[in-house]
Amino acid sequence: MSLTISNNQLSSLAANFGTPLYVYNADKITDQYNQLQKSFTEVNAKFFFACKSLTNINILKHIRSLGCNIDCSSINEAKLAALAGFEPANILYTSNGIAFEEIEETVAMGINVNIDSLSNLEKFGKKYGHDYPVGIRLQPNIMAGGNLKISTGHEKSKFGIPLEQLDNILALVQQYQINIAGLHVHTGSEIKDVSVFMQVADIFFDLVPLFPELVFIDLGGGFKVPYKENETGTDIPLLAQKVNETLQKLKDTYNKKFQVWFEPGKYLVSESGTFITSVNVIKNNKAATFVGINSGFNHLIRPMFYESYHKISNISNPDGPIKNYAVVGNICETDTFAWDRPLNEVREGDLLVFHNAGAYGFEMGSNYNSRFLPAQVMLKNGQVYLIRKRDVFEDLLRNQIEIDW
Repeated sequence: MSLTISNNQLSSLAANFGTPLYVYNADKITDQYNQLQKSFTEVNAKFFFACKSLTNINILKHIRSLGCNIDCSSINEAKLAALAGFEPANILYTSNGIAFEEIEETVAMGINVNIDSLSNLEKFGKKYGHDYPVGIRLQPNIMAGGNLKISTGHEKSKFGIPLEQLDNILALVQQYQINIAGLHVHTGSEIKDVSVFMQVADIFFDLVPLFPELVFIDLGGGFKVPYKENETGTDIPLLAQKVNETLQKLKDTYNKKFQVWFEPGKYLVSESGTFITSVNVIKNNKAATFVGINSGFNHLIRPMFYESYHKISNISNPDGPIKNYAVVGNICETDTFAWDRPLNEVREGDLLVFHNAGAYGFEMGSNYNSRFLPAQVMLKNGQVYLIRKRDVFEDLLRNQIEIDW
């Protein structure tokens, strides 16, 4: 199992498939999942890959082959999961402000459902009563995550049913005899502090007696992965230890065993991904030396959208002198990947590689400026697989209807 891809391999892939190019190392995904499993050996835990981070069908099939389950945020993600071979019991659909018809489709598929509004909970109760077990997504009023845009559990968040509306939840459950099988909270992304997850666990502890048919508690996802060399991620072994203590306390208090669910996305695929770009131009002005690459936020929006950091390497000149650059894209907008970034001397034609690009990279891509979406390649067991072709001009016109005026 090779957990890293060498510069020579990346250069070869760029030569064979062109740039920009997304490359995913399946062996690294396997290693990340194995680390989770090893840490939670003593815990009754179930992991669902948050596929909104990366939905290529081949990635989904690989994750299924590991024995991992899958978490979906739309009916189409659920259908992709089924197409990838996931059994209904291993698919979780966590709804968010959606039409009730979408929930009806998920029920018809026989998959697990979390509901995040009183409105849909009432509709669910009216239609299914006690017949179909369901989870409830709660809003715990906890601020957590890397920044506000990826924090989902605070009081101004659109996600979940606020805890202050617990009486309304209980009234609906009693009125329609709804079978509440699980309680779910997801507070955000990039959560390093294990205590945040335990705050959620404490909330669940007090709610357990109110839902006698409860079988699982769902602590969401958002495990932090290191993006900078001096960063550390979430302490997964410590989290497993604390969760195990909570489950034991629940058992001792209520004489009932519960399963804990998690939805890691970025944790499983972020470090597996590398994004290779080529340098188009070098421009100088008083403010900076600009490195213009053949990509933009239409391919990797995280730096512009979240102000996120990605390590960038010049694999064409790895021993060159260090100079500071502004790395920018070719989109007709402010399109900055990095400002005043130390890099080995960059020349036109060099290959610049963005690391930790497996999550929310290609997945949030677009054809803005009528640019093509890049190809995707997967490395697995030493083999190279093209898993998505690069767009061609005809793809820009697909689904458009040209009218002959």
